[in-house]
Amino acid sequence: MKRIFLAPGLLLVLIAIGGRFTLDRAGFPDLAWVDLRVVGLAAAIVVLVIDLTIRGRADKTPREGWLIATLIFFLFQIASALWAPAASRIGPQTVDLVLLMVLTLAFYFWTLGDPDRAIHYTFQLFFVAAIVFALAAIFINGPGEQGRYSAFGGGPNVFVRIEILGVISAIAMFLRSRRWLPLLVTPLFLLAAVLSGSRAGLMAGGAVGLAALWKIRSRLKAGPVLAAGAFLVTAGIVIWFSAPPAFTSLFEERFVQQTVQEQYLSDRTDIWAAAIRMAVDHPVAGAGLDGFYGLIGVNQMVEYPHNYVLAVAAEGGLIGLGLLACAVILWARTVRGGGARPQLTGLAVAAAVFVALSSLFSGDYYDARLFWIFAAMAAAAAVVRARTVPATAPAREKEAVGQ
Repeated sequence: MKRIFLAPGLLLVLIAIGGRFTLDRAGFPDLAWVDLRVVGLAAAIVVLVIDLTIRGRADKTPREGWLIATLIFFLFQIASALWAPAASRIGPQTVDLVLLMVLTLAFYFWTLGDPDRAIHYTFQLFFVAAIVFALAAIFINGPGEQGRYSAFGGGPNVFVRIEILGVISAIAMFLRSRRWLPLLVTPLFLLAAVLSGSRAGLMAGGAVGLAALWKIRSRLKAGPVLAAGAFLVTAGIVIWFSAPPAFTSLFEERFVQQTVQEQYLSDRTDIWAAAIRMAVDHPVAGAGLDGFYGLIGVNQMVEYPHNYVLAVAAEGGLIGLGLLACAVILWARTVRGGGARPQLTGLAVAAAVFVALSSLFSGDYYDARLFWIFAAMAAAAAVVRARTVPATAPAREKEAVGQ
């Protein structure tokens, strides 16, 4: 097997992490029309095509039904622009969906070449990104208007995803190398995640963490568990007593006063109720691409429903929900069991599920790109069996004959 190029993965991860980045954000207002996502993705595709050409013809993978269903879902979303309201932002939304579709395909075919190398390299990049984002948020950008931390112009809800993915990446690096150094950085990631003030992101990360612990509960040993708990508690105490007042005041206001005492949910329930009403009013094919903004958000200053499933229901109706459900179910069947590399597939699945849960509380279609990316990588890791299992089968047969 020829080794895959790492350059496509580097470019693709930079595009995925960078979000919507135009040159006006870099201080060039006259070049606001230049979307660096398009430029970067074009370069990544060129390098990926070269990689695929050198790599040679890939073995046929028999379980790509999820990918076909996903592409049909994306194409339906794009086609729904035909019946979208006049005020809908069809152009930018279509660009987002096209880029999302290409990113999903690119990550999948890049990972097929060598899932072990591709996924481990991706986790390494996210580990580094989480460190850079955390340090930039704490020491450069500082708290925003609401006292919440983020970095490089992105929102806190996107920032928390990078940090929790950093934790998953640290675990993946530890499982591969058996070195504790990556795990020692996780308190920084957790601190940054708390400083984001994203309650939904923290709950999604906690849910994935608890599910992972429950799955491996029989293999856990008391010593390492107690050591890890003691380390996190000690780190938390040190941070709490040595942190500036802005850190502790954010925790008290955001998580104690607003969440527990005032039960403040950032108007999410009202936004979700409006999306549900729209889904009921347009039950078959929805209100069309960006229909929520075109009918409701444009008047109420709300960009999107802040719930991926409700957005699909409101703008794609039962057809959109059916296509999404079909894609997710087929994907779940594909990654079930993990294929030839269950641990690696499981880590990618954990990352995808975390982003999916987070997308139920914040973000639009493009903000959920990390779900589709890790879902594609997990599927690629699960389906590539012909180059690992059959290669060892003849050796086992010879050993059996010799015995």
